[in-house]
Amino acid sequence: MPGFQELGRLLLVVGGVLLLIGLVLTLGGRLPFGGRLPGDIRIQRDNVTCFFPLATSLLLSLLLTILLNILLRLRR
Repeated sequence: MPGFQELGRLLLVVGGVLLLIGLVLTLGGRLPFGGRLPGDIRIQRDNVTCFFPLATSLLLSLLLTILLNILLRLRR
């Protein structure tokens, strides 16, 4: 049945993506640059802290865009 082969591939890709997300979340606190890049904004007052990871978000977006483009080019 040809439909099951496509479904199996899709499940493998989704599982791989979930695995990568789990690794990033698990090891995220141990990364040396996580949340401490020069463009990240941290505001601390008496008992309130606000954190805006702008540079980290931009870097993560760039890396994910490159990775997704590579994966899509390999799939063609």
